[in-house]
Order: sequence, then structure tokens, then C-alpha cells
Amino acid sequence: MIIVLDYGSQYTQLIARRIRELQVYSVILPYNAPIKPQDYPQLRGIILSGGPASVYGDQGLAMNADCLELEVPILGICYGAQLLASTFAGQVEQAHEREFGRAVCTIVDDTDLFQDITQKQLTVWMSHGDKITKLPEGFTAIGTSENSPYAAIRHAERRLFGVQFHPEVHHTTAGTKILTNFVHRICGCAPNWTSASFIENTITDIQRQVGSEKVLCAVSGGVDSTVMAVLLNRAVGKQATAIFVDNGLLRQGEAEEVRHWLGEELGVNLEFVDARERFWQALAGVVNPEEKRKIIGHTFIDVFAASAERLGGATFLAQGTLYPDLIESVSHVGPSATIKSHHNVGGLPEQLPFKLIEPLKELFKDEVRAVGKGLGISSRWLQRHPFPGPGLAVRVLGEVTPQRLELLQQADAIFIDELHKADLYHKVWQALAVLLPVKSVGVMGDSRTYENVVALRAVTSTDGMTADWAELPGEFLASVSTRIINEVAGVNRVVYDISSKPPSTIEWE
Repeated sequence: MIIVLDYGSQYTQLIARRIRELQVYSVILPYNAPIKPQDYPQLRGIILSGGPASVYGDQGLAMNADCLELEVPILGICYGAQLLASTFAGQVEQAHEREFGRAVCTIVDDTDLFQDITQKQLTVWMSHGDKITKLPEGFTAIGTSENSPYAAIRHAERRLFGVQFHPEVHHTTAGTKILTNFVHRICGCAPNWTSASFIENTITDIQRQVGSEKVLCAVSGGVDSTVMAVLLNRAVGKQATAIFVDNGLLRQGEAEEVRHWLGEELGVNLEFVDARERFWQALAGVVNPEEKRKIIGHTFIDVFAASAERLGGATFLAQGTLYPDLIESVSHVGPSATIKSHHNVGGLPEQLPFKLIEPLKELFKDEVRAVGKGLGISSRWLQRHPFPGPGLAVRVLGEVTPQRLELLQQADAIFIDELHKADLYHKVWQALAVLLPVKSVGVMGDSRTYENVVALRAVTSTDGMTADWAELPGEFLASVSTRIINEVAGVNRVVYDISSKPPSTIEWE
């Protein structure tokens, strides 16, 4: 495994993804986390992420002392490279000319980190205002750029490496090769972290954690919770009961479809709970999105607690939490910012009546789909678009009422139906309709109307951490708009969202 230490870079999660794409397990830890050999027996290397601070400033984050005692190879990226230089008595100063965006790195030494890279000049992605101006003793330059004489450095004896640029981003040519050289050649990691190995290890871990106790499994019918439920079923069988709660915030026809799919087709031990009225009452009058998420999280726990009591008690609650949920909800690994609470992370109450099992919490969406395929779940289900845990509550902007929910369900169903008909559904990462908290003037049948506005959103992505708005054909969008306005009573205007993530999030709330 490779440990990535988070120094606050916007690309920290991307580093971990790139390592996993090389079929090597990676985990992100806070920059100051203790790293003891007995806790990480499979550790073969450490990567220091970039970060917004200056190593010489008051906000500078220090080198993790455990790193230097482990005697494993270290790769510092951007801030991480400057930190290596500073730690070993080199010099880092503010650059007279900052480098942001594309730059050219000239390879000086094509061994080790740059082995088998045929180009002598690489287009790389820079993002820094400081630079190394004096190398520590024992370090040599292996790459330079116009503004950074030490754009890549190496201490051969101690197997310490630093690059001023970001090899993890697609803009850097040969970036994958640089990471491959570090992970496979320098660290000696075998490419054996696959969905099959994850399934095998996770089943063993669940069995060890659960023992003979009972488990409640929170399922929504989405990809994440479905994969989690099947994993749990493989691990402990009838000890696990999947609880599907109809919270009244689901897509049109979702409750019936999920009951059939999970209970009958996948053979999951399923209990159905109709809690629509309970959720609607809890959300009455609430307009703040963070408050919505927290109310939904707390209400889910109350429902599960009642189910556990009815079913004879359960010690564990299993959830399909993913890595992006953790990253956006809490500053889980380092100095990264909280974006929004997810109902199954930041929305949980401090005191839980269960112990949590979250077997997918270190995975990205595409990795979960690969695990689901390894479990034999059909692609028809695995390729469904992501659906937020709080459901349509975060797509009904403003107060959530049964009437507004029904209106949005109809509009959303039309949008998804048209995407399928046009063979566009699987060409976008996620598509959704949003009911806005405004009304607009229109004219229908020669009469004035003053009705609701629906926004459509479709994005392309690979992992949900970043996303671009999907450039759907104008004729298609016109057709969807016409259907929604003609078929959904109460809507007289449809708009299309052309915002990317960042700066926007995929969901509106």
C-alpha cells in the first residue's frame, strides 16, 4: 500500500485515485497522523500532497516525523517537494514569477522517476508561488523548468523524490508513467489491488467485525447501498437485515422497483418500512439545505432504531457511504474544507445506538461499480445514475411538501425517460430535475399563468469529485421541455444548468 499524506491540496484525492488505478491500494491520512510499522505492515511508500501554505510561513504544516523513520521511499508533490527540501536544510523562497497552469519541465536525469520516458521535455501542471532555491546536501536536480531550477529533485541514497508539478492531473504528460515508476519500480508495489481482492478482504473484515451479532443494512436502491447489501449478505447471510425505508423522497415508482430488485432478484433479506408521513412532518417548514440533511439523517436513525427493536435488536448499522461523501461532509483527512453534510455522514447524530459498518467508505463510485460487477450484480442496476441519500428533498429547493415532491417526481421521470429514448442516459454521469423556489409568468391557452420553474441538470464525470455540464443536443432539451410543460400541471418554464463542479456542486443543495 501507499499512504498519501494530506497537506491541504485540492488534488489529494486525485493522487489516491491515480495510485489505485495502478492496482495498488492507497489511503489518505492527515499530514500529522502517526504512522507506525505495526499499523501498516504492507506500507511500501509515502506521498506528500501539495498544499496552499508556504513552508516558511506561519501557516506552514510540518513534516510528519514518522515518515523519515520508516525508511520507505517518499515522493513530495508541490508543497511536499518544498517540505522535503526545507526539512533537510535546503532553501525555499517566494518565486518572483509564480507558475500556475501549464509549464515545461526538462528532464535532466532519465533514471528512477523518469525512467522509460522518451520525451526530454514534458508539459506539466504547476500550481505554486514558492520555489526551491537551494538544494539540501545529498539532493540533486533531475528536472528543471523556466522558473524552477529544481522542478524535480532526488536523494538517491534515501530514496527521496520531489516534483514541483502535479503528476496526478491529466494535464501533465507522462504523469501516469511518473507515478508508475514511483509506485511499482521505486516502492516495489505489486499491481494486485483489484475488485476481487477487495471483495475477499472486505468479507473477511466484516465477518471479523460482526461475529455473531445482528446487522441492519440501510438500503436505498442506489448503486452504493445495493453493492453494500450484497457484500453484507455474502459475509454474514441472515444475520443481516436490509431495511428499505420509503421516506417519500424517492423518484417516481422507485419504492416498488427496489423492493422487487433487492428482495426477489438479488435475494437480500429485505424489510420494507413506510415512513413517508414521518419524514414529511419532520421537514415541514424547513428550507435550509443543511437543516434538511441533518433532519433526514436523524429521522433515518430513529426509523432504524425502531426497526432494530422490532426485529429483536441489532448491534451494527451498515451504510453505503463512499469516499466523496466523507470528503465533502467532514474534514476527514486533513485541512480540507467541508462542502455539505451527507445524511449518512455529517447528518448523523453524535450518539448512535449502533456501531457503524461502512465497507465502501474508501471507494469512489467507479470502484464501487467494479466491485458490484465482481459480485455478479447486473450492469442494468450498476449503471444507474447516482441518487443523493436525502433524495428529492435536496432537489425541491425551499419547503418540501408532498405536492411539490409529486410535481418534481413527474418532471424528473420525463427527463430520465427521454434520456433513455435518445440513448443518452449512459453518456452522462448524472441527470436530474430541480424544482426551484420561484414562479414565473407564462401564457398557456391564451391565458396568463404564474407557475413553477424546473431546472434540468446533466453532468459528465468519472468519480463525482469534479464534473462538467453535459452538452446535450438543443433539439433533445426542447423535446424534454415541451413534455414537462405539457404533462406536469403547475410548471410553465424549464431551464438548463450549465455550471461545472467546481465551482458548483452536482446537486443544487
